[in-house]
Amino acid sequence: MSIVESLEESAKANNYKAIDKVWLEIGPFSGVEARALEFSFDVAIRDTIADGAELEIIETQAEAWCFNCDETVVVKQRYDACPKCDSHQLTVTGGEELKIKQISIKE
Repeated sequence: MSIVESLEESAKANNYKAIDKVWLEIGPFSGVEARALEFSFDVAIRDTIADGAELEIIETQAEAWCFNCDETVVVKQRYDACPKCDSHQLTVTGGEELKIKQISIKE
């Protein structure tokens, strides 16, 4: 519902008449199940500025900064070891996002 609220606020602020497509970025650590979101999106947008809009989900990778390698690496799960040096001195730097990447407006 917070996605729909954001769409409504953006439409109001920019005088959009309708939204026909929404691109969402979802990270693996966001706590959001992409398939469940797809299902609920259609219900949530009914009778809103985005009624009937298509949803495209962009699943991002999880990234972490390795203090040992001094590099950003892709990780599969929190608390994984660095895939380059096997260190556990990592801090997550990406993969927690759930954000509206782009919207398409009906003319």
